[in-house]
Parts: sequence; structure tokens; C-alpha cells
Amino acid sequence: MLKLKNVTFAYASEPILKNLNFSIDEGQIVSVIGQSGCGKSTLLKLIYGLLHTEGQIYWKDKELLGPNFNLVPGETFIKYLAQDFDLMPPLTAAENVGKHLSNFYPVKKKRRVDELLKVVEMEDLADKKAKFLSGGQQQRIALARALAKEPEILLLDEPFSHIDHFRKNNLRRRLFSYLKQKNITCLIATHDSTDALSFADRTFVIKNSVIYADGTPQELFQNPPNKYVASLFGDVNHVMLKSFRKNEKSRKRFVLYPHEISVVEDSEIKGQVKNCFFKGEKFLLEVDLKGESVLVDHSKPLEVGSHVGLWISEELIEKRLK
Repeated sequence: MLKLKNVTFAYASEPILKNLNFSIDEGQIVSVIGQSGCGKSTLLKLIYGLLHTEGQIYWKDKELLGPNFNLVPGETFIKYLAQDFDLMPPLTAAENVGKHLSNFYPVKKKRRVDELLKVVEMEDLADKKAKFLSGGQQQRIALARALAKEPEILLLDEPFSHIDHFRKNNLRRRLFSYLKQKNITCLIATHDSTDALSFADRTFVIKNSVIYADGTPQELFQNPPNKYVASLFGDVNHVMLKSFRKNEKSRKRFVLYPHEISVVEDSEIKGQVKNCFFKGEKFLLEVDLKGESVLVDHSKPLEVGSHVGLWISEELIEKRLK
């Protein structure tokens, strides 16, 4: 189990992280999300041991003491993949992956390197020098290298940021399946909601230097406590209650995702289409509703200027108002 007690850190006078207390079970995949500069990368560096804290960090029964106590920062059983890949340009992809593996057993080493190249889908480029690889290819090699000496904890900082969208989803499936199979604990700092929703067992939201929300991705997505949390998962509306209730007088607002609003023919709630955006499997409508813009998912395009009826369930309204 990874455990943090009263972990605080400041680059200057104002703490970027303050009094963090949480524990993560062995083998859990945890996504860490929040706006840029909120402290996601800093949290990973603290756990790895690149930064010092007066708080305490434990892995199982061992306290991780950080750079004030270790001549070489970082723990051997933890691997940290930063946003800069730190590859050796003159070495091939395969040589970079196996750089820290012993040459005493060459057959075993080659088998391990081949296994990891397959995980990151780089078998065909094994003999290509790192300096000739694209940014996305280098990122995949850096990821494979981080797994070479199988870690107990893997810390990933935006690990798919340079990778083509069409390849990203398959790579994520392969990687996180591998981590589950090997029971490797993983924290992933990310801006990508797919990382948080599809592959994490648990999600931390960081805001104002603290863990602002903590739950399963399903819990946080389906029951967002506020607009900030909901907005980290994609488009969101923060709408006036009186826009959806005929005789409502209060100025209460609540959170709605575009897919939770339906376009219907017979409705007392009427709006005018301001914009229509093609999104692949659906269209995103921007609808003027009593002076405020509301985003609505719809199966087909609608003409700008046309009037539409909107509907959401009363049950959902009550759920979001709690």
C-alpha cells in the first residue's frame, strides 16, 4: 500500500500541495486530474523522491525519505516517466529499452525487450536509432524502458501526450492490461479524460492545493459535485434551474452534460440553435435558452436559427441539486 501523511510542498512561499493524506492499494491504477499548474506532476515527483516534504510517504512498511536523505534521488522499485523522455539518441529503440537490464543473460534480456516492444507496438522499429524516431515513438520507447526492470510503482506524467490519436486507445488498453496482469500500482497525471474514465480504478481531482475530489471515475462522472469536476471530463453546462422549470424563481444552478439533454418536439422548454458542430457519431448543438448558451448532443444536424424543444428528466435535476 502507498500511503501519504500530511504531505505539503511549496516551490516558493505558497504551497502547491497542502496536507495530502491518502492511501492507494497495491495494484490500483489512479488517475490524477486537474487544471494546469495544480500540482499533478509535483505529486508524482514527491512520491518518486525528487522533491522533499516534511510529511511522510510510505510504500508497504518502508518510509520513502526523499532527496534530503538519498544521494541518488528516486527508489529502485519505482519508475517515473516524466514529460521529457531522456532517451539516448545514438542507441536503437531496443537498446534504449534494455539500457538498464543486465547483459549477463543476453537471451533473457532480448526476450524481455521484445516483450515490452510488443506492449508499446514498436517491434517493427526495434533497430531504429532513437534520434530518428518521432516524438510519439520516443514516448512509447520511454514507456517500455520504464517497465524494463519491472517496478512495483509506476508514475506516469502525461504518458500519451505525443502519441497519435488513432494509436492512443489501443496502446492504453495494452498498457493498463499489462499493469493489471503484473499487479503494478500506477499513478497517472493526465489532462485526457479517457485516461481517467476508461482505465483508472480511482481518480483524484486536485484543486487549490488539496485533493478536491476522490472517487471512482464512474462516481465522479455520473455525480459531479460541481462544475469544475464535471468540466475535467469534457463539455459541461452550468445552467439555471429556472430555465428548465416553468415556475421556478430561485437562481440555483446545476451541472448537465450535453448528452443528458434531449431534443424533443413537444416541450415547454424552447431554445434557438446558435451553432451546430459535427463530432463524428453525433452533432453538438449550441442552443440559446433564455439568454444563456446550452450545449446539447443530437443525432443529426439542425439549422442555425431553428427552434427546438429540450427535455431533461426531473429525477436527474433532483440528483444534481443534492
